[in-house]
Amino acid sequence: MPKIKTHRGAAKRFSLTGTGRVKRSKAYASHILTKKKRKRKRSLRKVDFLDKRDLKGIKRLIPYA
Repeated sequence: MPKIKTHRGAAKRFSLTGTGRVKRSKAYASHILTKKKRKRKRSLRKVDFLDKRDLKGIKRLIPYA
């Protein structure tokens, strides 16, 4: 059985935790930050987890992560 290639774009954006959940960073935190409130920018720094509806597809893209 051949190895499965990892989707490099997905591997840079997602990572697996020890329990098998997929970590992701939040969107809207890279530019146009002047109009966003301090509290909102702070919450955008936090790690978020992938929704269970998207889990199967992303785990297929990062099989060895």
